[in-house]
Amino acid sequence: MRCVIFDLDGTLADTAGDLIVAANTALGLLGHAPQLVMGRDDATALAGGRAMLRLAAERLGLGDPEPMVEAGYPLILAAYGEAIDQHTRLYPGAMEAVSRLKSRGIAVGICTNKPQGLAQTLLTRLGVRSEFAGLVGADTLAVRKPDPAPFLEAVARSGGVRDRSCLIGDTVTDRDTARAAGRPCALVTFGPLGRTVADLAPDALIDHYSGLDAIIDRLIP
Repeated sequence: MRCVIFDLDGTLADTAGDLIVAANTALGLLGHAPQLVMGRDDATALAGGRAMLRLAAERLGLGDPEPMVEAGYPLILAAYGEAIDQHTRLYPGAMEAVSRLKSRGIAVGICTNKPQGLAQTLLTRLGVRSEFAGLVGADTLAVRKPDPAPFLEAVARSGGVRDRSCLIGDTVTDRDTARAAGRPCALVTFGPLGRTVADLAPDALIDHYSGLDAIIDRLIP
């Protein structure tokens, strides 16, 4: 069975706003003023909690960011878990595209570097968890993307076949994951990085989910 595995943050859903709120909440608990700004820092937000804390440490003029990263990361996870879907929205056409793939007998799943429990909660809150057969998060296995193992595990959990699978993502991490697995990768251009993802030379670019079907038929005929 053909199989399409999606990244979550920045690919299926714009989660940057809630991540930034969680980071600023953590900074407040550490005695600092908010440092992250919605819109300006979305790409950093989608790189994860540690990336946001390192950026905040740089803006605060801290010489070594790692103590704040270690102290702040669990605070971000806690704050994010409490308010995970206040600003998050699925990208236009995402779930319609997923439904079309499934109606054609194509398996779909998710491979994300978000902790699995948080990914499970978010997808459930958004009302779409049941649409994906497999879900693999950052802590599902001992390794995470760009190691190919999580992607391949997501394919297996979704009922797909490795040699007929592809990855849809939005960053160099997704591209490198697919390359490590020897599989094609398409990157969306409507995430925070915009069309600059073309510089990563993916196998395809997705400008809108209305065009996904033709891309999948080309990548995994």
